Amino acid sequence: MSHRPITEDDLHAYVDGVLEPERRAEVSVYLADHPDVARRTVAFTDQRDLLRKALAPIADEPLPPQLNLSRIIEKRQRRPSPVWWAVAAMLMLSIGGVGGWVMRGTLQMSPGGLAALAQEAADTYHVYAPDRVQPVEMRAADSAQLVQWVSNRLNQPVKLPDLTGSGFRLMGGRLIATSHGPAAMFMYDDDRGQRLVVLARPMASEQSAPMAPNSGGNISGFSWADDGMGYSLVGQAAAESLKPIANEVRRQARTI
Repeated sequence: MSHRPITEDDLHAYVDGVLEPERRAEVSVYLADHPDVARRTVAFTDQRDLLRKALAPIADEPLPPQLNLSRIIEKRQRRPSPVWWAVAAMLMLSIGGVGGWVMRGTLQMSPGGLAALAQEAADTYHVYAPDRVQPVEMRAADSAQLVQWVSNRLNQPVKLPDLTGSGFRLMGGRLIATSHGPAAMFMYDDDRGQRLVVLARPMASEQSAPMAPNSGGNISGFSWADDGMGYSLVGQAAAESLKPIANEVRRQARTI
């Protein structure tokens, strides 16, 4: 893994989703170790999403004739009317006032939906699944202790899925830090090198949501939420082969 320092440009590229998978994983680990920066990055994401939603109705409108370059050049030497200056000033004040309330609402939001959960699961996979030395902190032999540990940290019971019927054995797990709080990671393999990751954490929003597919690069999976707990299963496999396994994880989780 690279040892390049994480810069402000990296954080903005992380929010915009334009980092390479390896660099995105590095930033994700950095954010897990720096919760203050993680909270600021969440605010960046909220601001971007809110602005996109606010500007969506006008994004596809044609350019007004007044903004045509030739017309601007033609009128450049003309002195604008004082009335228009007053209108422009009032408009800017109005936008500023609305923007202030928009930002106020943004900073008060606590997002934690399926999209965030799915990205966290993918980042976790990129960091830990390729590790051939210590991909998990606690081994399968200590599964009872692992479940107790993560349940205590998440402040609610967590069910450890048994995927032997799907051809995957438990390797172990660990506690993961995310920008939305701690999450439990369980890792599985099929003894042929293929690994799966199940990430579970409490949800700040979308506390109950149907299963939805997610993919990015060579990673795919499914995410859902039940009764305030979110789950995401990801791996380097075709989505159709992962869906039955995700259904089994969901079925077992509902028996808590």
